[in-house]
Amino acid sequence: YDPSLREKRGVYYTPEPVVGYIVRSLHQILKDEFNKADGLASPDVTALDPAAGTLTFLAEAAKLAVNEFVGKYGKGSKDKFIKEHILKNFYAFELMMAPYAVGHLKMGFLLEELGYKLRDDDRFKLYLTNTLEMDEFKQTNIPFMAELSKESREANHVKRQEKILVIMGNPPYSGISTNKGEWITKLIEDYKYVDGKHFGERKHWLQDDYVKFIRFAQWKIEQAGQGAVGMITNHGYLDNPTFRGMRQSLMNTFDEIRVLDLHGNALKKEKCPDGSDDKNVFDIMQGVAIVIMMKRKSKDKTKVFHAEKYGLRAIKYNWLDKHEITNTKWTKLKTSSPTYFFYPRNEKGLAEYSSWPAISEIFPLNVTGIVTARDEFATDWDKGALRRRIETFRNLKLDDDFVKNAYKLSENYMWRIAKARRDLSKVEDWEKYFTKILYRPFDEKHIYFHDTVVWRTRKEVMQHMVDGSNIGLISVRQVAEGIFNHAFVADAIIESRVTLSNKGIGYLFPLYVNSEKKKSKGSSPGVMMLFEPRAEYNVKKPNLTPELVEKLTKAYGETPQPERIFNYIYAVLYSNTYRTKYAEFLKSDFPRVPVTADYKLFLKLSALGGQLVEMHLLKSKALDKPMIKFEGKGNNRVGKLIYENPSPTGRGAGERLKLYINEAQYFSGLSQNIYEYQIGGYQK
Repeated sequence: YDPSLREKRGVYYTPEPVVGYIVRSLHQILKDEFNKADGLASPDVTALDPAAGTLTFLAEAAKLAVNEFVGKYGKGSKDKFIKEHILKNFYAFELMMAPYAVGHLKMGFLLEELGYKLRDDDRFKLYLTNTLEMDEFKQTNIPFMAELSKESREANHVKRQEKILVIMGNPPYSGISTNKGEWITKLIEDYKYVDGKHFGERKHWLQDDYVKFIRFAQWKIEQAGQGAVGMITNHGYLDNPTFRGMRQSLMNTFDEIRVLDLHGNALKKEKCPDGSDDKNVFDIMQGVAIVIMMKRKSKDKTKVFHAEKYGLRAIKYNWLDKHEITNTKWTKLKTSSPTYFFYPRNEKGLAEYSSWPAISEIFPLNVTGIVTARDEFATDWDKGALRRRIETFRNLKLDDDFVKNAYKLSENYMWRIAKARRDLSKVEDWEKYFTKILYRPFDEKHIYFHDTVVWRTRKEVMQHMVDGSNIGLISVRQVAEGIFNHAFVADAIIESRVTLSNKGIGYLFPLYVNSEKKKSKGSSPGVMMLFEPRAEYNVKKPNLTPELVEKLTKAYGETPQPERIFNYIYAVLYSNTYRTKYAEFLKSDFPRVPVTADYKLFLKLSALGGQLVEMHLLKSKALDKPMIKFEGKGNNRVGKLIYENPSPTGRGAGERLKLYINEAQYFSGLSQNIYEYQIGGYQK
C-alpha cells in the first residue's frame, strides 16, 4: 500500500490478538446479553465493520461463527449457513481501493479454507464507500462507473436502512480529518454539548476520524434500537476534557461501556506502574484502548467499567489471546457531570476543588502560545542576526529559491515564500514588528512578530503583551506525565511549547488588556471594568472576571489590586500542598484556585507570590547574589550534560554538585534538589 496515504488516513493493520479479543467478546455478549444462543452464528445477527481494511475483523468473526455452527449442528448444513448467514448478514465498508480488493480476495480464500467455494452469484458484502458520507454516485451507463454507482447505492442502503446488531473494527486515526461532509459534521455537533449546554471549546479534537467512526457506530446502534460495538481506537477521548460531551453522549445511548486501556502512549512517555517500559500494540506513538459498548432494548442507567494492561507488546498480545470480556478484571467507575471521565481516579476532594474558579474563568481572555512553524528563521537570541534575515527576506531583488535555500525554509498550503515576501515588502513600518518572546522558561528570544513570517500569531491576546508592560500567567490544560508543575509568568508573548506536556500546549492568561473605543474582533465580553468607569478607553483594563473581584471586594471590604490577585494565584499554583493534594484533578483541566475569605492570608500569599513572580521574571534583587557559579574556560557550547558528585561518600539532597555542559565548563554550587526541580515540565 501507499505508505504516505496510509499515514495521511491513519490506517494501520490490526494485530490478531486485538482482533481476537474484540470478536470473542462480542460473540459472548450476543449470547449473554442479547439472548442469541449461537452468538455471531445466530441467524438474525447482522455485523458491520465500517473501516474494514482487508477484512481482518470480519474474517475472524466468520471463522468463529462457522466453528460455532459446525460445533453445535455439524457440517451437513455448513454451506447453507455460510451462504445464508455470512454472505447475507456480514457487511463491510472500505474507502481505499487496494485493501478493498485484497479484502475480497482474502474472504474468498478464507471461505474456501472453511470448505465453501464462492459461486458466480456469490459475493461478500464489502463495499467500496466512504462510511462517513451519505452521497451516492449518480447513475451512469459508463461500464466501470456504472458498477461504482451500483456499489454506492447498495452501500448507502446498508447505511440508511439495514439494522445492524454488531459493529466492530479499527477506525483510522487522523486528527487533520478530510472527512468534512455535512452529514457527519452535523452528528459530531452532538458531542459539543454537555448537560444541555454548548461546551464552549475553541480547540478540540472532535474532528479526528476515529471520533467520527465512533459517532457513526453510535448512530447505527440507535437506529437499530439495540446492539453492541467493539472497537480499538486512540485512547485520547477517555480523559481529555474537550471530549466530555462525547463521553456523556455515549452514556446517553449505551447501557454499558467497558474500556480496556492498552496504553503504549510514547507521546506521553507512558511507563508501567513499576517503572519498566510500556509498549504499544501497534507501531504508532499514540496510545490505544479497546471499547465495548452495549445498548439493550430497555435503557438502564449506564454503567462504565475500566481495565488496563501495561507492558511489552508480547506481554499484551499473550494476555489478549487468553482473555475476552467475561474474564477481564473490570473496575466500575463513578462517572458523573461535568467531566464524565472514562478512567479511574481518586475523587476525594473533588467536590471542593470543583467549586473553585478555573484560571480560564478568572482570566476570560486567554489563548495558546504562538506557532511560527519556522522557529529557526523567525526567532533568534541575537536581534541583529534576526534583523538581517528579515531584511534579506523582504528584499525582492533576491531570488525566491535563493532565500528558501539560504534559510532552509519549507512551504505548505498555508504559507508560500513568494507571496509572504511580496506581502512583507509592502509593509513600510516593517521594523516595528521586532519584539521579545518567552520561548521556554527563563529562555527569552527575539521574534519577528508578523503574519508573513509567523504561522499562528494569536493576535487577539498577544497584542496585549507586545509592548512588555504587561504580565501574564502561563499554564496548561492537561498534564500527561509527572505531577503538575506547569505554572510560569511572562512579560512578553509566548511560544506554544513554553511548557512541556504531551497532552497540550501552553496557554497565556494576561493580567491586563488594552481597551479600545472600537471593540476588536477578539475582545472578551467578560473583561472586568470595575476599576475605571466604562467611559474611559485606550487604557489598560484588568482581564479579571467581575464575579471574582466582586466576591473578593465583599469579603475584604475593599477591592484588591489586580497585581495582588495575580500574585495570590501564582502563590497557590506553586504550593506543594496544593499540587500534591489535588494532583489527580490538575492532570485533566485548567487549574482551579481556592478563594480565601481571610484577607490577611490573601495578603501573605500575595506577597510570597509577588516575590516568586519577580524571581521568575529575573527582576528580583535576590538574584544579585547568585548561589551558582559558571566555571572553566571554553567555547560556552552545550554538549553532553554531566551531573557530577564530587564527594566519594555519596550525595545528599542539600549537597553542592557540578553540572558540566562540556568537557571543560560547568556550573558549581548546584544541589541535587535544585537540579531535579521542574518548571513547566522542563528540568531547568
